[in-house]
Order: sequence, then structure tokens, then C-alpha cells
Amino acid sequence: MKEMTFILVLIIALELQYILWRNRRPLPTRKTATKPVFVDTSALMDGRIVTAAQTGFISGHLIVPRSVVAELQLLADGGDADKRSRARRGLDVINELQNIAFTKVEILHDDEILGSGGVDSRLIELAKKHDGMICTIDFNLSKVAKVEGIAVLNINELAQSLRMAFLPGEKLSLELVQKGQEAKQAVGYLADGTMVVVEQAADSIGKTVEIEIIRSLQTAAGRMMFARKVKNGVTSRPTRTTKPKGTTPRTERKAKRPASAEESILRLVNDQDDVV
Repeated sequence: MKEMTFILVLIIALELQYILWRNRRPLPTRKTATKPVFVDTSALMDGRIVTAAQTGFISGHLIVPRSVVAELQLLADGGDADKRSRARRGLDVINELQNIAFTKVEILHDDEILGSGGVDSRLIELAKKHDGMICTIDFNLSKVAKVEGIAVLNINELAQSLRMAFLPGEKLSLELVQKGQEAKQAVGYLADGTMVVVEQAADSIGKTVEIEIIRSLQTAAGRMMFARKVKNGVTSRPTRTTKPKGTTPRTERKAKRPASAEESILRLVNDQDDVV
């Protein structure tokens, strides 16, 4: 009986040791390998890749082939003043990218003797070989790379996607949902959440009206737009009352300047933040 008890205790102890050992093993980690990004001459000369890298939209492993650097050097020594200036800017961009802490920039010493396709063909060849992507603003290179099945990071396409949905002068229909900071202002929201302040529209709250965009304002709280109502195809403007010269007292002319529309809407945003 004692022997059976001893065997059972031993078995339980072994099982407990096995469970503890299994729980101590590190969980298998999934390696998320990022594809290398081969940077084109046009993207370096454009310069916006620095901003994209600083904000984290382009990160990881950036590769600048030596053939791209050689092309920049050739253009920087050329006779075209515009291309020479932009090529020198491209060389400076490489240094700026190397100084970004979370971005690894490598100068790849590829064969500088190019074939008939030039640098574009070399980039496609390298991207295929290393299973990478290409960063460019060259329209033709972007099209060819996509045909070859290579992912493309196009700064122009990124900028186009981030552009304002509505520009000053454009008209649209908007539902007004609340009062603005000023007495006669009304506020509505675009589909992406952008706040639109409409002048002289307090009487249209709860209605959908046609408006014309006047201007936009970018703040830390986000982007806001200002607009005015459109009545019968004509933009309504605030009425101004004129007084004969000499009838305004001097003390009235020195009155405190009323807050601008931008200052008023900033106070509105701050008030909403305090409520939240």
C-alpha cells in the first residue's frame, strides 16, 4: 500500500514538473518581416519622402542603390540648373533619411554599369530579387512595377489621397446640426468628421442647405472649414451697414476688436473638449 501511494505521489510530482516546464517555455513569436523599400531617384529629388519617413508612413529598411546615387551625382554636375539643384537636394535627402532614428537606410553597392533600361530597370530587378517595394513618383516606373507585380509607394498618390475633400469655392449640401460660437453661425460635419462652420445660418439648424466653402483651418484639434450659405445659386454674404463719415464717435472706433471666426471656433472646440 505504501508503495502504491509513493508511486502515485511520484507521478503527480512529475506531471506538475512537466506543466511548470511547459509554461516556462517562451511562446512562439511571429516574425513580421518588413519588405525592403528601394528608393528611386525621383523620390529623393522630390524630398517629401523625408516627411513621410519622419511621420512613420514610410519606415523600416530603405535601400538606395549605388546606381541611384550615381545618377544623382551625374545630374548634380549637369548643365541644367533646375535638375542640378534638385539633384543636390536629393543627395541631402539621403543624409536626412540616415539621421531618422527608427529608419534604417542602406546604400546598396550594385553594379553601376546599367543596361539599356537604366536605373528604372535596375530598381525593378532588385525589387524582384529581394522581394521588396519601390518608392517613386515616376508615373511610368510606377506603372511598369505594378505590371511586374511589385508593390509601389508613390508619394504623389499619398499626397492626393490626403488632399482636402473640398477646396475653397466648391459647393456642397450639408446638414447643420448645432449652433456655432457666434450668434448667427451654424455647425455641420462632413462624412470624415471635419467640422464646417457656416456663417449667417443659425436659422437653418436641423436642415440640409447648400453651402460654399470659404477657407480651411488646420489646428491641433483637427481640420475645420468655414463656409457660407448659397441661396438660389447666389452666395449669401453678411450685410454691412454704412454710416456717414464723421458720425462715429472716436471712442466707438477704439472699441475692442471682435473675435475672428477662427478664434471663435477655436473657443468652441476648447469648450467641447472641456465638456468631454
